[in-house]
Amino acid sequence: MNEPTFDLTTYYPIFLYLVVILGFAAVAMVAVHLIGPRRRTAVKEMPYESGMDPIGDARQRFDVKFYLVAIMFLVFDVELLFLYPWAVVAYQEGGIPLVLRGPVFWGVLAFLAMLLIAYIYDWRKGVFKWR
Repeated sequence: MNEPTFDLTTYYPIFLYLVVILGFAAVAMVAVHLIGPRRRTAVKEMPYESGMDPIGDARQRFDVKFYLVAIMFLVFDVELLFLYPWAVVAYQEGGIPLVLRGPVFWGVLAFLAMLLIAYIYDWRKGVFKWR
């Protein structure tokens, strides 16, 4: 019986790449400690966030509107996730069978109508209005 042989020569580029990555990480960490600044001041020790000076407590309350907008974004983003495959396959050759094209089309229209109703509901509830 011939047993399959395990040849490491095909994996040499991967091992070399791994060695280069680990070497770069080690050299970068050592260089930071050798070249980096050594004086600690109050300004250097202060946390930095998006170019703004940290003033006050980091744990502040956010309005519910932020969360409503985030949830609406997710709903309409998921809508696109459902629509994109249909739009790609709908009318190409060999895509949806001819018998199913009508029902699938009306199903997608019903889906869009449901999303339109949800959008109008959100609009009527004042989700889009900021104080």
